[in-house]
Amino acid sequence: QVRLVGSGGGLVQPGGSLRLSCAASGSIIGSYPMGWYRQAPGKQRELVATIRSGDNVNYADSVKGRFFISRDNAKNTVYLQMNSLKPEDTAVYYCNYHSLLSNKDYWGQGTQVTVSS
Repeated sequence: QVRLVGSGGGLVQPGGSLRLSCAASGSIIGSYPMGWYRQAPGKQRELVATIRSGDNVNYADSVKGRFFISRDNAKNTVYLQMNSLKPEDTAVYYCNYHSLLSNKDYWGQGTQVTVSS
């Protein structure tokens, strides 16, 4: 079983920064993908960023150059550094772990990010 616990959300002004963290526990394989998704009110959940290893990362076009994902396999933790935040980044952010063995997705509880003046 895999458990994900996300943290670090909050209220920030436009142009500000936040850092999200997600600690994973259980049967974690360091080479399996982890990432962040978000869901704004009335919208579908969308991919923000994923990472398998240091150079194997993927970003949504809307966050490229502003958000940066990283991973510490020793701590089974994935981070999302969010810079130059915009009101349209407001959403609940969910961390994700995808097991390539079982083809199953695991999700954190979600953390609210609100960008507003």
